[in-house]
Amino acid sequence: MTAVVSEETRLRDQIASVGKSLFDRSLTFGSTGNISARLSNGDLLMTPTNASLGNLDPARLSRFSADGVHVGGDKPTKEAFLHQCMYCQQKMSGAVLHLHSTYAVAVSILADIDPNDVLPPLTAYYVMRVGNLPLVEYYPPGDVALAEAVSEKAAKSHAVLLANHGPVVAGKTLLDAQYATEELEETSKLFLLLGGQKIRPLTAEQRSHLSR
Repeated sequence: MTAVVSEETRLRDQIASVGKSLFDRSLTFGSTGNISARLSNGDLLMTPTNASLGNLDPARLSRFSADGVHVGGDKPTKEAFLHQCMYCQQKMSGAVLHLHSTYAVAVSILADIDPNDVLPPLTAYYVMRVGNLPLVEYYPPGDVALAEAVSEKAAKSHAVLLANHGPVVAGKTLLDAQYATEELEETSKLFLLLGGQKIRPLTAEQRSHLSR
């Protein structure tokens, strides 16, 4: 029992720490965005509804049972299903981040992006941390139809971009998910800065070396 309690306490504190870091660097704002992490017994800890990631109380995080039932903490975010979809498809994931980060959202609004892989492979770290980034068509926040759309894309990618909304990224650990989300945001910024100019993305051979 002691080990379970210490694991949960550590994870609650880490969620609050990551949330503050993201907020302080303007990767999220107001009460937008949400974070979840999975305990070793399968239960989920998740940031609650209407909570600023910059001022989270670890003790008030929403808690879900392994089968997705809200069992404790504050009222959960209406976007909880986004996290649960990612965990269902990405079985090895221990955490999921969903942000409304400025540059990634801006890219999600562009008309002529490739819906099968939104961003080109501009850097090695983007390829290693994110890889393929499919676009999920627009649904209103909280729409349950979004669950099916996310599940379909997440079956082949641990990161998806919601049209006119923002990224959802899964990782083996909370830090893995954080770093991948940050890499996605920086690559979105680069992509927009390079708009209209001829670019030289990594070749298929260069990408293959990174996955070895």
